[in-house]
Amino acid sequence: MIKAKSGRVITRPYVPAGEERIRKLVDRVLNLDEEQACAILETLLHDFSHRHRYFRQSLERNFQLVAGYVPNLDQVSPQRRLLIGSYFTAEYSVEAAALFNPSIVQVPNQAADAEGSCRFVMSFRATGEGHISSIEFRSGLIDANKDIYFDAASDYVETPEIHPDPSYDRHLFRLKLQEMGASNAVTHQLLNKLPNNFTFNDLLRKIAELQKNGQFPPQEKTDAIDMAMWLARSNYQILFRKDHPISERVIFPVSESERKGIEDARFVRFVDDDGTVTYYATYTAYNGETILPQLIETCDFLSFKIITLNGAQVQGKGMALFPRKIRGQYVMLSRQDGVNNAIMFSDNLHFWQQAEILQEPEFPYEFVQMGNGGSPIETPEGWLVVTHGVGPMRTYSLGIELLDLDDPTRIISRIAEPILVPNSHEREGYVPNVVYSCGALIHQDELIIPYALGDQRCSIATLRVPQLMARLAQDSSDPVPKAAG
Repeated sequence: MIKAKSGRVITRPYVPAGEERIRKLVDRVLNLDEEQACAILETLLHDFSHRHRYFRQSLERNFQLVAGYVPNLDQVSPQRRLLIGSYFTAEYSVEAAALFNPSIVQVPNQAADAEGSCRFVMSFRATGEGHISSIEFRSGLIDANKDIYFDAASDYVETPEIHPDPSYDRHLFRLKLQEMGASNAVTHQLLNKLPNNFTFNDLLRKIAELQKNGQFPPQEKTDAIDMAMWLARSNYQILFRKDHPISERVIFPVSESERKGIEDARFVRFVDDDGTVTYYATYTAYNGETILPQLIETCDFLSFKIITLNGAQVQGKGMALFPRKIRGQYVMLSRQDGVNNAIMFSDNLHFWQQAEILQEPEFPYEFVQMGNGGSPIETPEGWLVVTHGVGPMRTYSLGIELLDLDDPTRIISRIAEPILVPNSHEREGYVPNVVYSCGALIHQDELIIPYALGDQRCSIATLRVPQLMARLAQDSSDPVPKAAG
């Protein structure tokens, strides 16, 4: 059982609203006499340094957020800067409420892996105060005997360095504003003054010029600028320190589009036509009112690129990318209408314009709604897909199906009964009667499904693939293809 630990905390900015309040707080700290200030700082370092790597750097970073409100900045001592920073810093327990909705991907290390073993990275949705969700990781090994071992989880949790996207495509930026309903005369003029590929600083300069322009009503101009900045800040890069083990890395919301959470990342090990391996994850950014489907891209789980997905069909939740192209196209499962399982094809990973219903709820355990349980897994017999269904009493269960390898719109077989349901020991939690997964893998004929219980904690289920295929063949109207050899 994988459970949340409330003691895993990060530091984050804590800046009160209003300039006057900020200035008064800074003045109070500056007015402390030197002896009192040193005593408070010494106590802080004693009480909190052991809870965070680079604690002083965190305080200095948050001091920089309010440095503009500090009079005679050059005369402020390093110690006083740290003390001011501490008043604008708070701890946040990223998994105080829950650690759930896992996905798992293979991360081969040929130099270190024993024959027959499989290294993996597992991602989780972690939830803390205010139900703000972030992404956490654990690593481990599945050995030749199919036993699963997790690497020791660090007591520390660290957030990464954040950098604006180095460049934006003007055409894609314009199309996304149109999809958001934020395209108007103001945004047209703003974008027309930018080059085809522009930087964040380019955007800031043109916004400054636009603000001086009296051509548009002030509120219309403000709204348009806010939406352009909202979109720009939703695309960024993050970088973790190499000396931080993967269990210390947390992707915490940083943009306005995700201030209320990063939900249900579905990671997949994607192999391109040339053999290049990239790990992608789709997730839902939530700002308290609207959702924004996003894409994570990484090759090493150290550097991550966060990208806004585009297209008329990028509107819903639960998108899951296939692990390779099919007939030259990217393919993704999705759920646009909140009820049915859909499938999408695209020539461009970042643009999804068309979708079709793959299937509607068919069995009693999924009558309310259905969707995927992570990216499809390629087998010789077909694409093996873990599904989820919602039935009576809003009970979430997991199902299984097989799609055609060359034409994944064709369902070869589905098992009529769920493969995993909440039992009497698993139904209690933050949200009762839920088992849910965001991604599985196959190792040596064993289907390994990490899953969440009650939206609060996690466990792992395993199924023998040969027996699973036999059952799929039994429930199929078409014969399940047999593996070669």
